[in-house]
Amino acid sequence: MYYKNILPAAALGALVTLPTLANDKLEEIIVTSSRVEMPLRQVGTSVSVLNGEDIRALGFNSMLDVLRTMPAVGVSNTGGAGKVSTLRIRGADGYRTLLLIDGIDVSDTSSPQFLPRMEQVLSSGIGRVEVLRGPQGLMYGADSGGVVSMTTTQAGDGFGGDISAEGGRYGTRQYAASVGYGGDSIDGNLSLTDYDTDGFNARTDDTSLRDDDGYGNTTVHGRLGWNATDSLRLELVGRDVDGESEYDNCFNSSFLPTNNCTSEYQQQAWRGGIRHQGERFANELAYSESDTENRDYSDGGFAFGGEGKLEKWSYLGSFAASDATRLVYGADWRTDTRDDSGGRQQRDQDGYYLEYQGDLSNRFFVTAGARYDDNEDFGDYTTWRVSGAYLIPASSGEIKLRGTYGTGFRAPSLYEIGYNAGDFGNGVTLDAEESEGYDLAISWFGNNGLYLEAVYFEQTLDKPIFFDLVNFSGYLQGGGEAESSGVELIAEWPLLPGLALTGNYTYNDAETSDGDVAARRPEHLANLGLTWQGLEDRLKLGVHARLARDANETDGEPLDDYEVINFNASFTLFQSLELFGRVENLLDEDYQEVRGFNTSGAAAYAGVRYSF
Repeated sequence: MYYKNILPAAALGALVTLPTLANDKLEEIIVTSSRVEMPLRQVGTSVSVLNGEDIRALGFNSMLDVLRTMPAVGVSNTGGAGKVSTLRIRGADGYRTLLLIDGIDVSDTSSPQFLPRMEQVLSSGIGRVEVLRGPQGLMYGADSGGVVSMTTTQAGDGFGGDISAEGGRYGTRQYAASVGYGGDSIDGNLSLTDYDTDGFNARTDDTSLRDDDGYGNTTVHGRLGWNATDSLRLELVGRDVDGESEYDNCFNSSFLPTNNCTSEYQQQAWRGGIRHQGERFANELAYSESDTENRDYSDGGFAFGGEGKLEKWSYLGSFAASDATRLVYGADWRTDTRDDSGGRQQRDQDGYYLEYQGDLSNRFFVTAGARYDDNEDFGDYTTWRVSGAYLIPASSGEIKLRGTYGTGFRAPSLYEIGYNAGDFGNGVTLDAEESEGYDLAISWFGNNGLYLEAVYFEQTLDKPIFFDLVNFSGYLQGGGEAESSGVELIAEWPLLPGLALTGNYTYNDAETSDGDVAARRPEHLANLGLTWQGLEDRLKLGVHARLARDANETDGEPLDDYEVINFNASFTLFQSLELFGRVENLLDEDYQEVRGFNTSGAAAYAGVRYSF
């Protein structure tokens, strides 16, 4: 069809945010890069941002679908909502990426590789997301993927909130409510989301049951803050997620294959912190804990499961020596615990870091820092990062040149170690993975709101750990380096008042340590969005396209190339009542992101939201 021919030529980018004036964008506050607030003009790392308005306009129920619109983010889904999914940043596997929600590390330590369960995160209640791309071990102890940091909706002045109801194809229903209060000394927000879908048949080869594989999720998230004084703040965050998913292709108690499979996921997490902001010094001490439980059933009987706990004390400090110099420093003390039928495992890891931030002539900004980690099982590791940003004024805007070089490491998970040492394991002793990478970028911030950026990146992962898919003997470790390199192009262009074109394109050449093409990493990823606001901003329309090209399966066979078109709309009847809707996969594209697993056909959804 004609749209398939024009999309590759048009895809110089993806939907990011509605463009603003260049000066506003340069002054946008970024937190994830160095764990402290910094204006974008000073940031040398690769960070993408979506705010709550952007997330709501897209309309997706899952944050996975929101994140896949951002630069260099790829997703592999196995059969619909709530099914096991992998998020990759610049080709790095999801378990090499850190996910924070209101500062809580929500990694699932009951899972094989301590990955964040992105498919269990709903978009309702999320007010902002920042994605930091590349090896970022310095501030977080994270690995080659990067950091995804989400913050929930913040309360405005006084009392307010909203309630919404939505429904659509595949028997999908979502009810959500949020209430908040913002005062001089007390502020807080509480959100509740209940999502349920009948889904569709997850696997193409399910010819026995031919059933729909549904998913349900109930998420409660609360945040309470107290400004005890002008400089002292206490904050408490709590989160509870309960998800249940039906899926295909598991084994029953007789070790026979079946498509009658169910998984249950529960996570309770909380964080308490105290922060002091002085004239030059700032200090924050926090404790967070997340408890996760997974249970899988086949043909109605228990198949396997596990429990995990992640406990973390953290300290973050900063000292502004002058207007041009700041030091950021801190420490993390964490304990990982995993408990299943094979026994209980536990491990401690301590990390300490220091970063220098310098403003040279108000045009040249640099950071340099190092981190020391001591892992109970694998000893000590030192990682580091340097970055720089230089701004060049022009008559119609500003040019920004930037670059960064960073390193990271990942210790093998408790499950990987335990599996290899168990009765069915291969006995292979694993070592920690180490990563490094750099990127170079040039950006244009026009006074008319035009924003363009081109990024080149390279990163390597030494001694990558992977599961033996041939003999199923356990986890193996490559002797060489897995490599990923490519280009990211990002654009935001206000064509006319109320009309904006936005997009990104990523070329990614990802190889395994054996030199083979890395599986399920499209060489070409692109998103393109056209948005319009009219009738005094009461009517909002958006058309968004996503493209993926040249991806292979684990056996080297090619996966489907595809282009998916989504449409969304909203109309404000009056100040407090809004009608909204969307059509996903508007042209009913038939494709697979993982071979053998179905994806959604054309699906329409509509809802209503009342704000107070």
